[in-house]
Amino acid sequence: MGATITIENAVKRYGNDTIINGLSLEVKPGEFFTLLGPSGCGKTTLLRMIIGFNSIEGGTFKINDRVINDIPTNKRNIGMVFQNYAVFPHMNVFDNVAFGLRNRKLPKDEIERKVNSILKVVKIDHLKDRMPANLSGGQQQRVALARAIVIEPEVLLMDEPLSNLDAKLRVEMRVEIRRLQQETGITTVYVTHDQEECFSISDQVAIMNGGKIQQMDAPETFYSHPTNEFTARFVGFENFIPLKWDGSEYRTVSGGEFHQPYAGVADIKAACRPEDIAMEAGMHPGERRLHGHVLVRTFLGKQLQYLVETPEGNFLVNTQITDRYEIGDQVTLFFAPEKTISVTA
Repeated sequence: MGATITIENAVKRYGNDTIINGLSLEVKPGEFFTLLGPSGCGKTTLLRMIIGFNSIEGGTFKINDRVINDIPTNKRNIGMVFQNYAVFPHMNVFDNVAFGLRNRKLPKDEIERKVNSILKVVKIDHLKDRMPANLSGGQQQRVALARAIVIEPEVLLMDEPLSNLDAKLRVEMRVEIRRLQQETGITTVYVTHDQEECFSISDQVAIMNGGKIQQMDAPETFYSHPTNEFTARFVGFENFIPLKWDGSEYRTVSGGEFHQPYAGVADIKAACRPEDIAMEAGMHPGERRLHGHVLVRTFLGKQLQYLVETPEGNFLVNTQITDRYEIGDQVTLFFAPEKTISVTA
């Protein structure tokens, strides 16, 4: 069973700049926990604070009940997989994986047993004598994974480990990473900016922006019920309608009725994904409808995407390849209640 990670009121500063201010979270034993967010949001900084590469200016970091703030990196019993693999170029696969065990002064026969065992788990036991220069990117990443796991850490940290791989290999490796994590039960904190990668492997996700957690939920909840505009945009909601509360009903800026279940909040936005907006030719009056005209048509392979200009702003709409509209066509957009969510700004 993995360890619990508890972070309370974490603070990180670089000079006069506060990168993380008062962040708190808990990762449960054996959980695959992902920090998701754009570049510069603080996710890698937080990861480096956990392992000890970055100083901690405030707050408490615990693994189980042990405060690790002042414990040296090599005494924290944490495994780390880096974005650039960090495989030692002068060592073969076996020696790379054995490195941490040798530093811990384990007996030679125990090292050999552990290394051979983990190489089989990550499916590169046939490569144990090969040098890194003769390995593919995916094979090097497996070496890095094996080296991090073989020391039997309480916690495994992974910083954008798939970003240097091609698209097909990324899909293969994320399946392997999830399999390994479930087999070993190691509590894992994973950093990525890729939402598809994140949702496919995580038990729990925290989305970060500006050094703060915007939302923390299971992937399915994140995808269907983001709580604010930033989170919604990050998970594919590209269309937002500003709504004003008139005391009894929400209305669009131009005054149209737009019933939305979020009563009493002065300013909200209705959010909808491009594939969830219905579009028809012509002007059709009614509630939850906007009228506009086509500005741009883009071919997406299995779908067409339209940019439609309306009095409430521009909207992206995805349609079937057979639903063809011309530039300048007058259209009506319909926002079905079951496919539209409410978010705060």
